[in-house]
Amino acid sequence: QIQFVESGGGLVQPGGSLKLSCAPSGFTLDFKAIAWFRQAPGKEREGVACIAYNDAVTVFTTSARDRFTISRDNAKNTVYLQMNNLKPEDTADYYCATPNVAPMLCPGDPLLTPWESWGQGTQVSVSS
Repeated sequence: QIQFVESGGGLVQPGGSLKLSCAPSGFTLDFKAIAWFRQAPGKEREGVACIAYNDAVTVFTTSARDRFTISRDNAKNTVYLQMNNLKPEDTADYYCATPNVAPMLCPGDPLLTPWESWGQGTQVSVSS
C-alpha cells in the first residue's frame, strides 16, 4: 500500500517551533506535488501548504503564510513543514498527501482536488 509516514509532531509552547517530516512508503517524491493538511479536534480537515514537483509553493491557509515553510529534499525523499511562532490554534493532527489528479502540480483550492496516500498523521499540540 502506497502511503506517507509523517513524523516530528509533539508538544510545544506558544511561540515555539517544530519541523514535520513526510516520507513516502512505496514510491518516490521526485515528480509529485505534496501537500500538508491538518485537522483540529472537532473541525474539518484543512489544507496548509503544497509544494509542486518543481518546488513551486502554494499556501492554502493564510494563518500559515508568514509562519510555516514547506520544502522538499528529493535526495532524502522527504517533504518538510517548518512551523515557527506556533499558536494554540495550530494544535491539530498533521497529514501529507499527493493530488490524485495532475499529481505534479498544486491545486489552487485543495477542496476541489482528490488526494491520496494519506498517512497516519503526526500530532502537534501547542499549549503553555
